[in-house]
Amino acid sequence: MSLTYCAAAPGHPFHGPYHEREYGFPSADERILFERLVLEINQAGLSWLTILKKREAFRAAFDGFDVDRVAAYGETERARLLADAGIVRNRLKVDAAIDNARRIIALRASHGSFDGWLRAHHPLGKAQWVALFRKTFRFTGGEIVGEFLMSLGYLPGAHQPDCPVQASVLAEAPPWKSAMDAGFTGYND
Repeated sequence: MSLTYCAAAPGHPFHGPYHEREYGFPSADERILFERLVLEINQAGLSWLTILKKREAFRAAFDGFDVDRVAAYGETERARLLADAGIVRNRLKVDAAIDNARRIIALRASHGSFDGWLRAHHPLGKAQWVALFRKTFRFTGGEIVGEFLMSLGYLPGAHQPDCPVQASVLAEAPPWKSAMDAGFTGYND
């Protein structure tokens, strides 16, 4: 039997800080939302540790996850990313990051922001979220969407109930908790 993330992460140089300060905590910051989406997409087929180790290289390569800058990338930037050994050099993932930045800009017109779009659709069960993400973004399968939403407090389960970090997450009123407090029961659908 493997350890839960809450049991394995504490004290680890990469997992520890992420687990204690980011995982499950809500954020409305577009850069954070975009970064998390790009990192989750790039994690597909790899370990989360690999992505955390490459995180600073991703930030540098994608201009600090500035959505407008990434959305403006053309062939020169795409070629630069595909040649950057510091990140995951996968054409589908690079193309998805650039295209998803453009899609986030489109969400601003319809919902004010990426966060506004998320909040406009919340609460949904995971299957509904996955269907919505697949219609809206590229390279967003079930695991990617589930981890993205859990990592930002839209789906429950980031922390075990007895994890000391859970109290800090709950103090930030994650969307899943607010929805459950209001009577939403569809997270297991």
